[in-house]
Amino acid sequence: MDTQVEQYELTHPSEDAVELTAVLSALAEPVRLTIVHTVADYAAEGGIACLDVWEKSGLTATKSTMSHHYKVLREAGLVVMWWVGAKKHVRLRRELMDVRWPGLLDAVLADTKAPQSVHAHEKR
Repeated sequence: MDTQVEQYELTHPSEDAVELTAVLSALAEPVRLTIVHTVADYAAEGGIACLDVWEKSGLTATKSTMSHHYKVLREAGLVVMWWVGAKKHVRLRRELMDVRWPGLLDAVLADTKAPQSVHAHEKR
């Protein structure tokens, strides 16, 4: 039996297409802010598997809810995502953020702390 996982190309906005309003809107949501904090903790490692973000952050969201939040972060230009085998990985687009809006990501990460018990809008 073939257990090949179907993979597809994830689209990301070009650097010029990333808008500040989309970035700020994405960061304004507590679950997404928790995801960004967790991903930032693994920047030195070049990223982290999305499933590991869920486990390490303590989020209790469903898979579909987490997928939605990752999509918002990706479409806002905050993260880049890619496949490694059957796992999707994520990392911050820190270089882009620092060039476009110097200090923004550092300020957000420093001035907020990842909520400890964010329940991703409890299974709707």
